[in-house]
Amino acid sequence: MTRDAAIARAVSYFTSGRFRKDLARRIAMPTESQNPDRASVLDLYIETEMKPAFEALGFAGRILSQEDWPFLYVERHEDALRPTVLGYGHGDVVRGLDNDWDDGLSPWQLTERDGRWYGRGVADNKGQHTINIGALRAVIETRGKLGFNAKYLIEMGEERLSPGLHALVAAHKELFRADVLIASDGPRLSATRPTVFLGSRGAISFDIWIDARKGGHHSGNWGGLLSDPAIQLAHAISTIASPSGRILVPEWLPMGIPDNVRRALADCEIESGAEGPQIDPDWGEPGLTPAEKLYGWCSFAVPAFEAGNPRTPVGAIPARAWARCQLRFVVGVEVENILPALRRHLDQCGFSQVQIAQANDAAFRATRLDPEHPWVSWAVDSIGRTTGKKPAILPNLGGSLPNDAFSEILQLPTVWIPHSYPGCSQHAPNEHLPVNIARESLALMAGLYWDLGEPNVPGASNAD
Repeated sequence: MTRDAAIARAVSYFTSGRFRKDLARRIAMPTESQNPDRASVLDLYIETEMKPAFEALGFAGRILSQEDWPFLYVERHEDALRPTVLGYGHGDVVRGLDNDWDDGLSPWQLTERDGRWYGRGVADNKGQHTINIGALRAVIETRGKLGFNAKYLIEMGEERLSPGLHALVAAHKELFRADVLIASDGPRLSATRPTVFLGSRGAISFDIWIDARKGGHHSGNWGGLLSDPAIQLAHAISTIASPSGRILVPEWLPMGIPDNVRRALADCEIESGAEGPQIDPDWGEPGLTPAEKLYGWCSFAVPAFEAGNPRTPVGAIPARAWARCQLRFVVGVEVENILPALRRHLDQCGFSQVQIAQANDAAFRATRLDPEHPWVSWAVDSIGRTTGKKPAILPNLGGSLPNDAFSEILQLPTVWIPHSYPGCSQHAPNEHLPVNIARESLALMAGLYWDLGEPNVPGASNAD
C-alpha cells in the first residue's frame, strides 16, 4: 500500500487499454450542448456514463437540474478530520463539425494517429475527467480508501457558458462546501510541462455598430457627400487599440501586475510549437514578456467586421457597419465597468453615433488565486515528485472558465491541473490529445490524490 503502487495501478489502467476503451465510449456520445437536438444525449451521458462510474467507486450521486440543464453531483465522505476536495468537469462538447475533419477522422470515433488520440471531447473535457476518475480509482483500489473526502460536479452546459451553474452552487452552498477545488480543464503551458493554473481571465463579447441611414446609395452619385459608416467604425475601433494592439481605454487595464504574479510568470515561457502560430513579439502591451501579456494583462480582439455585402460587393456606400469585439481581462478590471467605460471613451473621441450592446454571450469574471497560496505549493510539490519535472504555475488561464462560481460564490481556493496542451485544436476540427500527456496525467493525478490522504495537507488534521 504505497504511493508508487497507486501510480503504477493508474499507469496500468492506461497500458491495459481500459482507459482508451472508457474514453472511446464517451467520445462516441455526441454531447453537443450547442445543438438542441442533442438534449437527450446530455442526460444519457450523466445517467449511463458518469453516475455509474462514480458509484462504482463508492460515491453517492444524484442528478440536479437548474435552468433546464442537467448536473451530476456525487460525494464520498470518509473522515471529518480530513480535507474535502471538490472536483469539476463537463461532459458537453462543442459542435462536432463532422465534415471538416481530416480524412479518416471523425469527431465521434476515437482514432489514434502519430501518437495522438483524435475525437471531439478528447481534450475538452471528456479526456480530462476520465483521467481524474481513473486516478481516483487507482488510489481507492490501492489504499482501500481515498484518505480524504471527495465531491465532484459534472455539468453539461459549459460550452454554452455554463447556464445554471452559478445559480446551482449559490442555491446549494452547503452541498458543495469543501476546502479546495481541484479540477482539470484547459491546456498546459506546453505539451511537455505539467502545469497548474489558479483562475482565469475574464471575457466579455459585445457588438459595436453604426446605422447611418436606411439603405445603401450609389458611391458615384453620393460619394463624398454621405458618411461611410465602415470608415467611421474603423476609426472608432482605432481609438480602442493602437496599430500594435495596445489597449487605449484606461479603465480596461489593471493598475499593474502584482509582484507575486510576476514571480510566477518569470518561470513561464510561451512556446509556439512546430504546428502553432508564430508569436508577433511587438504585438500587445509594450514592456511585458509574452507570458505577462497572455496571463497577466488584458487583450482586445475584433473577431468579425462587416459592412455592405462582403460576398457580393457593389459600388454603394453601405448603410450600416458592424463589428463583434471581445475583451479578455484580468483581476483588477470589473466586468460591470467595461461597456460604460467604452461608451465614455467613444463619446470623448467624437464617436457618439457608435452604438454598443453586449452580445448574447454571458460574461466571465476574472479570477486568480495567490500563486504562493499553501494549496498551490502543496500541489506543485506533489506533481513534481511524481513527474520529476518542475510544474509551471499560471496565476490564471489565458482563456475563460466559470471559475468564479467556485472562487467567489463558494469562496474556495481553486487549483486547476490541465491535461491538454495549447495545440490540441479544441473547438476546431481534429481535436486531439497526445497519448503521452494522457499517460503522464494519470500518474500525476494518482500521486496527487494519494497525497491528499497523507498528513500535512492544507486543511487536514495532523492527528493521524
